Amino acid sequence: MNTDIRAGMNADLRADTLIGAALAPLDSVRTVGLVIVFSLFIAASAQFAIQIGPVPITGQTFAVLLTGALLGSRLGAAAVIAYLIEGAVGLPFFAPGGYLIAFPAAAFVTGAFAEHGWDKRYPTAVAAMAIGSAIVFLAGWAWYAVLTNTPPVAAFELAVLPFLPGDIIKVALAAAVLPTGWALLRRKASGK
Repeated sequence: MNTDIRAGMNADLRADTLIGAALAPLDSVRTVGLVIVFSLFIAASAQFAIQIGPVPITGQTFAVLLTGALLGSRLGAAAVIAYLIEGAVGLPFFAPGGYLIAFPAAAFVTGAFAEHGWDKRYPTAVAAMAIGSAIVFLAGWAWYAVLTNTPPVAAFELAVLPFLPGDIIKVALAAAVLPTGWALLRRKASGK
């Protein structure tokens, strides 16, 4: 692997992300391994689906946002793109009707917030996750409206509104992982 590419990949998983801090230092093989593992984490989360209308409730957004926050912007987005490629080549990884198109952007944005310390406190972790979730909902809403030729208000009522309560729970749970993980790392570092 090119030295510049390898250095860039390792720089993407810095100690300012929870996984970067927990597993530092990382070489390129371990970094690529993490991207693959997290792509499979997203694929596994898609298998938990509850059909409530035209789009199912799945664990995908939980996994996408958590992947971005744990790996950082670039590697989080890379893991999501790997997941999309895995599904596109025919692996049974996609939940029907999911809002896949926005996942890389949501992981990137959530990861960028995490790289700036938003994942260290619960309120800011919730905000980062909520912004990432909003990206998924906005893109999904627009995509659904265009794809089905549904007026925007009706599309919102069908493709967004029913999913908001579940997404609030997913955001709250994903956000709780982050400060808890940082607290465990600090405790381990202090020897307590």
